[in-house]
Amino acid sequence: MSETKYYHHGRFAFSGGIIPDAITAYRTYGDPKNPCIVFPTCYGGRLDSQDYMVGPGKALDPSKYYIVTFALFSNGESSSPSNTPAPYNGPYFPRVTYEDNIRAQYTVLTKELHVQKVFCVIGFSMGGQQAYYWPVMYPDYVERFIPICGSARTSPHNQCFLEGPKSALLASKDYNDGHYTSPPQHGIRAFGRVYSAWAYGQTWFRQKGYLHGGKYSDLNNFLHAEWEEGFFSWDANDLLTLLETWQLGDVSNIDIHSTLDSSLDAGVLRNGGSVSGGGGDLTGVLGKIKAKGLVMPCKTDLYFPPEDSENEVEAMKGNGTKLVVIPSVWGHMAGGGSNEADDKFIKDEVIKFLESA
Repeated sequence: MSETKYYHHGRFAFSGGIIPDAITAYRTYGDPKNPCIVFPTCYGGRLDSQDYMVGPGKALDPSKYYIVTFALFSNGESSSPSNTPAPYNGPYFPRVTYEDNIRAQYTVLTKELHVQKVFCVIGFSMGGQQAYYWPVMYPDYVERFIPICGSARTSPHNQCFLEGPKSALLASKDYNDGHYTSPPQHGIRAFGRVYSAWAYGQTWFRQKGYLHGGKYSDLNNFLHAEWEEGFFSWDANDLLTLLETWQLGDVSNIDIHSTLDSSLDAGVLRNGGSVSGGGGDLTGVLGKIKAKGLVMPCKTDLYFPPEDSENEVEAMKGNGTKLVVIPSVWGHMAGGGSNEADDKFIKDEVIKFLESA
């Protein structure tokens, strides 16, 4: 188990406001002399969650690579509504974008860890979306990227799906507009139940995958244990702030030639400039990516469907990016370490890609 480390950025400008001292939580594995792989967390993920892919004999082997795992802002480990002092705590925490996260991670890599170049960025779900952001924001710093069950843009359908659990939590009698004094259990239970149907493919439900081979007696037992209790360890404001980051995902809102100055602290812009939008031209932005990619959607993912990935890979055909669809009934969860068969499929494809010319 690697020790969690904390980088203090000092004054940091998020897209929604400034806090006096933003903190990025991260872990490192392996020898810094080896090629660097960046592996950021997903929605509902913490640094411990990354262990399914990191370790001897796994897809990301510390004997071969220097692996850096990053906790997203608002995940409860890096700066979040739940752990930031007043007056920036709870509902007063600023809006956070993927750009904010990537700039902060870049600062840790270059200023603290002295990584000259990243061999590959890999991630699942929101981690996969970050994998798309990296080669757009820092085109000469990243050589390869692997989005697993993620996308370069959060689609309108994906955004609508997220409005479901979000609205259930906001409307609950104990959320109190984010000013709760104890965990809003009614809201979190509702949040989990609304979310649950989207995480797996329909075939998985028809096959009664929710019984987990006898672990659960019925569907309700599964929902209670996995989707109600599963979110009880999360702060409600953290969940909502992280969800907004997800909804705002769109690499076409980044200019490849942004005014970010890597010589300054994360969050500081050169000459008072700002990150200009890409004009919504997703195909154009993806077509300019220099890094080589391996895009891995799941065949039955309901909110990051393979059709979206096919369109994205088509836009990147000039840089050697390839599409490999995970043939699973597990839906979105196939990419996050949920079962051995999908883990092996992903591991084999990732290793083959990392070791290819």
